[in-house]
Amino acid sequence: MSLTLVIGNKNYSSWSLRPWLYLKHHGIAFEEVRIPLYREDSKAKILARSPSGKVPALRDGDIVVWDSLAILEYLAERFPATRGWPEDLGDRATARSLAAEMHAGFQALRNECGMNCRRPPAAKDLSEAARKDVARVSQIWRECRERYAGEGPWLFGRFGIVDAMYAPVALRFHTYRLDGGPAVQAYVDHVLANPAMAEWTAAGRQESETIAAFDE
Repeated sequence: MSLTLVIGNKNYSSWSLRPWLYLKHHGIAFEEVRIPLYREDSKAKILARSPSGKVPALRDGDIVVWDSLAILEYLAERFPATRGWPEDLGDRATARSLAAEMHAGFQALRNECGMNCRRPPAAKDLSEAARKDVARVSQIWRECRERYAGEGPWLFGRFGIVDAMYAPVALRFHTYRLDGGPAVQAYVDHVLANPAMAEWTAAGRQESETIAAFDE
C-alpha cells in the first residue's frame, strides 16, 4: 500500500511538519498533498481527505489516520524498524508523557510565537505564560540531553516520535531567539541541521501564500 500525507502550508503548519519529518527522516516513501490553509475552499478540500477537516491526515490504502500524534504512533507500528519510542519501559513512558505534554500544552508559546519559516530571526516581548512555556521546554530538553547524551544527539539518543513532536518548537526557539542555555541551543541547532528539517524550512520560505495572523 502507498502512503499519502495531506499537509497545510509548510511555512505555517507545525502539526503537518511532525509526521512529514518522521517519514522523511526515515526515508519512507509517500505522496505529499499540500492544501494551503485559510482559503475559501480549504475546508472542503481538507474534508475530502480528513474526517476532522484538519491537517495533517495520512492515508494508507483504506486506512485514514488524522492528528499528528496518532499518525506518528501509526507510523511507528507500521514501520517498526523506525523505533519511534525508546525500548526501555521507563524511558518509553517518559517519552510518551513528553509527547503528550507537547500535544496538549504550551498554548501561550504557540499563540505568541507562531511557526513561520520566513520570519527573520528576532526576539519579541512575551507574556509571563509564554515565558513559563519556554522555561518548561528548555527544562525538558536539558534533562533529556543530560541523561541520554551518551546514546546519540536526539532527546532520547536516537531520533524518535518525541523529537518529531518538538521539532516545530525548535524552529520557534530559533525564529524568536528564545534562550534556554547552551544545551538547549545545541539541540535546536541539531534539529535545524537535520536534512529533512532543512528541506521543509527551505520549502516554507519559498511559499507565496501569506496568513496575516501568523506573520506578526
